[in-house]
Amino acid sequence: MKKLRIAVDGPSGAGKSELAKALARELGCIYVDTGALYRAVGLNAARLGLSKDDGAGIAASLEGLRVSIKRQEGEQRIFIGDEDVSGLIRTPDISAWASVVSALPQVRAFLGGLQRDAAARGNVIMDGRDIGTVIMPDADVKIFLTARAEVRAERRRKQDMDKGRTDVPPLEEYLREMQERDSRDSRREHAPAVAAADAAVLDNSDIDFEHTVEKALGIIRERTAGK
Repeated sequence: MKKLRIAVDGPSGAGKSELAKALARELGCIYVDTGALYRAVGLNAARLGLSKDDGAGIAASLEGLRVSIKRQEGEQRIFIGDEDVSGLIRTPDISAWASVVSALPQVRAFLGGLQRDAAARGNVIMDGRDIGTVIMPDADVKIFLTARAEVRAERRRKQDMDKGRTDVPPLEEYLREMQERDSRDSRREHAPAVAAADAAVLDNSDIDFEHTVEKALGIIRERTAGK
């Protein structure tokens, strides 16, 4: 098989990025984190002082905006213009912004070409919300990674605590935000975050990361056998 293209989709907090990175290392593929692109658009909107419910303003903010993916020392970096914003887009507020802007068709159209260009570059693993349904509908393997909302909320809270945050809210707040984002992502009119009809659904609620990777590799081997 000349090219291996793998789509990893799923809800927030399921561990898509961690899984995709591990699979990329194991299989020698390029990893593309599409969620980072939406975070960059959200960061730009936040810097402009826009409101999260100002869809028209967010759409207008795309005019002249340059978002790009670059690889430095084997790692993906996200740029707005010439500024590396990779470290600035990993905050709870920008995470919320990413969910808001990703619901806008203008933003999805703006970033769609960039994502498709990245998908066409060779062996690639791409994670996001609509990779298997919109960006790479002809991917060789589609995995929809999920877990129960309460499990994902607990994992996300632990991640923030491990980062040394001193303002970590109670678990109930994480769960509420997780459920709100799930509802917003899955019900949006354009490119909703749902499993592709031909995706393998992998629920990792009750298994650790190591076994998640093992199961995903098994799916990939099964679906690429003989290709």
